[in-house]
Order: sequence, then C-alpha cells, then structure tokens
Amino acid sequence: MSEIRDVIIIGSGPAGYTAAIYLGRAGLKPLVVAGALTPGGQLVNTTEVENFPGFPDGIMGPDLMENMQRQAERFNAEIVFDDVESTRLDETIKTVTCSGGDVYQARAVIIATGSYYRHLDVPGEEKYSGKGVSFCATCDGFFFRGKPIVVVGGGDSAMEEAGFLSRFGSSVTLLHRRDQFRASQIMVDRTLENPAIDVMMNTVVERINGDGKGVTSVSIRNVVSGETGELPANGVFIAAGQVPQTAFLGGVLELDDHGYIVVEGASTRTNVPGVFAAGDCADPVYQQAISAAGTGCRAALDVQAYLESLVAEAAEA
Repeated sequence: MSEIRDVIIIGSGPAGYTAAIYLGRAGLKPLVVAGALTPGGQLVNTTEVENFPGFPDGIMGPDLMENMQRQAERFNAEIVFDDVESTRLDETIKTVTCSGGDVYQARAVIIATGSYYRHLDVPGEEKYSGKGVSFCATCDGFFFRGKPIVVVGGGDSAMEEAGFLSRFGSSVTLLHRRDQFRASQIMVDRTLENPAIDVMMNTVVERINGDGKGVTSVSIRNVVSGETGELPANGVFIAAGQVPQTAFLGGVLELDDHGYIVVEGASTRTNVPGVFAAGDCADPVYQQAISAAGTGCRAALDVQAYLESLVAEAAEA
C-alpha cells in the first residue's frame, strides 16, 4: 500500500491527460493509471487527426497522445502503465487495485476510461482498420471524397454518419442487419429521403476485402434469403454503437441504461463524493477528442474544489 495521494486518474485518453496537465500545474502530482495494452485511448489507433485545434496540417493520433503524455509528465504527473482490476470508491479514501498487484489510495478519483467501438468481428476488419475501415465519419470522411462508402448500423449514429458521408462519397450504402431501424423516426425519414443514400435491410457484412493497401469491397449476406453478394467500397464506416468502459466499477457509480456514468449537470461530479467522470465514459452524445479534453479540464477543476472543501472542513472540525 502506497501513501495517500490527492488524486488518481484512471484512463489516459484526451480526458485523462488533460486532467493530469491541469492537476499537475496545480501542484497536486496526479497519478495516471494509463492502461497496460492501450494507453492513450482510441486515438492511438487513429491515423491522421485533422479536427483537433492547433494542428493546421493535422497530426497522427499516436503523436497527439504522446504529446499529451509528455505535457502531463512535464508538470509532475506520474504515469503507471497498468490496468485497474478493482476499486473501492464509496469510502472517504478511495482505493484502486491494479492487475500487477499495486494498490493506490487517494482522496479523489477521476474516471476517464473512455469507450470502445463495437466491432463487427469479421475477416478484414482489423487488417484494414485505418486503411479504409473507420469508426468515425467526422474524423475520416474527407479521405473518401468521390469514393464508394458503406456504413454499417441501424441507430441514430449510423444515420448521422451516412448523412454526413453523403457529402463526400460517390455513393453511400447503409447496411442494417434487421428489418427495422433502431434509430429515431426523424433520423430514419431523413436517411430514406436522402437520394445519395442507398439502404439495404436484413443485410450483414461477412468480410471486408482489400488489396493489402486499402479496402476494395465488402462481402454481404441477406439474413432472410441467404443471398450473398459483393459491394464496391473504399470506405467502411462501422456505426454499431459504443461500449463505455465502466464494467470494472462494480456498480458503485450511477450509470445510465447504456452504461455511461451519470454526472451532475454540467459538472463532472458523480453520485459518489470525491469521484468524478470525464470523457467518453460519461458522454453518450459527442464522443470527440476535443470534447473529452474539455471535460478533463472540468474534472480537474472540480477535483481542486473538492479537495479545498476537505481542507476547509478539517479546519472547522
């Protein structure tokens, strides 16, 4: 068991590192449990990021996260590359146990574990990730201007992505595995009325094909008739939903119906005093690096206010 720290940050994406930068500059020496396998969050698997302010020529996702890590370390943030195995958050002193066996304690904890894209788990998906397979239309749509695009999904996010991509692609085909959409009716109507979008229901992707350098087509199957076929595609955008990484919390924090951490109003405060949430794990709507970084800043300021309140309470006691 180590000494009691002021704050532990669980997660190392834009939210976690931004919180670490702010807390480090405040002299609180935050501990960042960054993860053992994928420190840096989803951006480490992204190629060029063109919509993060301050980089007019774009920046590679891994480079952006490395810069954030170095900036946090410059202000005395301690980075631990391990995974969190369990937590005890409903006590005055919070306890975080890591897979490697180390146990850390702190007065405050920020959860910034993000979310991950739900995958199709079909051949070619992993091979062509970043080479035609994408999970973010606003990030990568521009790269497929004048090229055939396939969008996979049936919720609001799939509809939004298809609509956005219709500005770029030579064609956009939306594939959905069921005979009814999960999306809101207004989004369905908007999609069906868009002449640039073709819709194929009861259809699943069996394989993503390519030439080694990029995607060239997708193999599809109708789940009702069993009929198979192939669609030309240079871009495959998978919009099958996000999964927040909150299962490890053990039910202590209040979650919404989809597993996202519920915060108080515009703050990052959770239902447990001293526990704060930032980034995609508490954001079912925006899911962008810049919005995650913004909530990381807010979490850091909320933590500072919380720690100051503890000092004031102790002085009054």
